[in-house]
Formats: sequence, C-alpha cells, structure tokens
Amino acid sequence: MEPRVTDRPEKSRYEILAAAADDDGAATETAGFAEYHLSEGEIAFIHTEIDPRFGGRGLGGLLARGALDDARARGLSVLPYCPFIRGWIGKHPEYADLVPEERRARFGL
Repeated sequence: MEPRVTDRPEKSRYEILAAAADDDGAATETAGFAEYHLSEGEIAFIHTEIDPRFGGRGLGGLLARGALDDARARGLSVLPYCPFIRGWIGKHPEYADLVPEERRARFGL
C-alpha cells in the first residue's frame, strides 16, 4: 500500500500511514505526524515528526505536501511555526502563497 496522509482533527494533527520496511504492505502504521492548531481561517503547524523506523523514505515530504494540499483545499492560511514545514515550503515556493504575504518575512519566506 502506498503511504497516505489523513487528517485526525480529534488529535489536531495530520498523520502519514505507511507499511513498515519489513512488512509485506498488508498492514500500515502511523509513520509520522504534523501537529497543528486550527483557528478561524488559519492552520498553524507546530511540530512534525517521523518515526525513525520510517526514516529515509521521503515520508516527511509526503506528509508536508498532503497537509498543505488539504489546507489549500479548505481555504486555510498556513502559519509554519514548525521548522520542518517552514523549510519544506522554502524548498517548494509554489506553496508560499499559503502563508499570508504580510507574515512571510516573519517565517523567512
């Protein structure tokens, strides 16, 4: 099974589900998450983490892309307090428009 990103609003985080490296792909586990705080029209990403067992597979980038694509689809402005999400947006400038223009300098974008 391909990794997939899902919103878990009851936990205020996006999770990426993936098969463990030694798994035949039948079962998935939570490989990582991006915690957020949601307020009126804004989503503030505060912490992202990938389980070391899943490292080196590009799952952090897939998680960031999935979470940001969902924020865009929902019409939310993004506040990337999390260094990983902020850095990912910096490497993918097509996502910089999600951060309000007047706040981009604060995040180095």
